[in-house]
Amino acid sequence: MAALTRQGGAHRDILGECPVWHAAQKSLYWVDIRAPAVRRLDVAADRVESRTMPGLIGAIALTDGPDLLVALGNRIALLDFESGRLTTLAEIADMPDGHRFNDGRCDPQGRFWIGTMHNVTRAAEGKLYRLDPSGPAPVLDGVCIPNSLAWSPDGETLYFADSLQHRIDAYPFDAVRGTVGARRVFAETVRPSFPDGSAVDAEGHLWNAEFFGSRVVRYAPDGRVDRVIPMPVDRPTCCAFGGEELRTLFVTTTCQNLTEAERAAQPLAGALLAVEVDVPGLPEPRVRLALCPRPARDLP
Repeated sequence: MAALTRQGGAHRDILGECPVWHAAQKSLYWVDIRAPAVRRLDVAADRVESRTMPGLIGAIALTDGPDLLVALGNRIALLDFESGRLTTLAEIADMPDGHRFNDGRCDPQGRFWIGTMHNVTRAAEGKLYRLDPSGPAPVLDGVCIPNSLAWSPDGETLYFADSLQHRIDAYPFDAVRGTVGARRVFAETVRPSFPDGSAVDAEGHLWNAEFFGSRVVRYAPDGRVDRVIPMPVDRPTCCAFGGEELRTLFVTTTCQNLTEAERAAQPLAGALLAVEVDVPGLPEPRVRLALCPRPARDLP
């Protein structure tokens, strides 16, 4: 295993999340939920660019057009990263006050999935949505912190975690209808650590950033722990494969709510980290805009 490296120089996020690799641009996009901002790392130049967002941003995804898909406020929109222009696709009109988006991914068929949560209490009031042409459709409810959205290489299994349950679940997935079957427990974490964001590699193993666990764990398809990569931070948040051969594992982190003593002990908290691994990841799926609502209006 290669050594862990810091990316983007001295850049630091408040709450980094949802990294996605853009192969054509040789760049990594991710979000800082609290900044709030969308970030882009030019890997060759090791330079980070940012676009400030008008509200808390929970997730992004690549699309089959030139724009990124972003989930912010109670809206799902398209972002032209170069100009900063935002165009609304859909909104959740009945999202309760105090709720926000958290963790979203594109499925292998090109549909966008996004979770919601209470921003403060983490009460079991959140939902998991699938973005349809008619708008966001609820799939699961009673969620505290939605995380770990990922699909098996054959597209037959959806992985999802309600983090405060300290486990990752697996659901049979109907790729045609975009529906899920009965839940089964895939893997469990030891408290107080809990599963955050995940990525799946070409061998069908799930890599999970373990918040409060100071590690990234690779799980075999049967849920067995295959390997552990220690992190120099207490709270890694999400991981994604990138690089020329998709053998670079990028890991976002947070410095949110750390005490001064914790910050001193974890100087890389909030940094974007990377490590070279021996198994490649899978290409990042792109949202098919034909499966989304038609753009409505520009955001202010």
